[in-house]
Amino acid sequence: MTDFVKGDLVRHDEHGIGRVQDASGGDCTVYFPRREKQSLVTEDELQMLTEAETTAYEMMKLAAFEVSREELPRIELGPRWKNGEMILKPGDSGLASKSIPIETFFHKIVMARDRLRVMEAQINAHKVLSDMEKVELQQYITRIYGSFTTFNVLFRDKQDFFVGQKGDS
Repeated sequence: MTDFVKGDLVRHDEHGIGRVQDASGGDCTVYFPRREKQSLVTEDELQMLTEAETTAYEMMKLAAFEVSREELPRIELGPRWKNGEMILKPGDSGLASKSIPIETFFHKIVMARDRLRVMEAQINAHKVLSDMEKVELQQYITRIYGSFTTFNVLFRDKQDFFVGQKGDS
């Protein structure tokens, strides 16, 4: 039995790599970033990362931090939508409407697109999937992009648009 302490990097067979948040009495609270959640697990379910794995993890974390600080081109909302609001009006006149700033809605759409791009990269780099399986999953992602083309009206620049399968209806 290993005595884990707060901050230890660990591996769980089901949840992947995580960081110990609290350890007591044979149980650990571990944050698993890939699942974006904390879980209570027993120490027996965890393995300490090797020194090489810990170094690689910390280097990747540093690289991600540096990339996030770089001056990347921002995706801009079209000027006609700036300071606008989106109003959702229910069909039942007895129910209240809901309004949110268009910038908030736009930000969520851009986040969804960025997460799709990350998923696409993870599929391409996956070591177990066959090339045929990767192509099949890529086609689903392309169709999702196509479903998002409705929101292209919000973007300032055409190069930021969603693009689905060309030539399909």
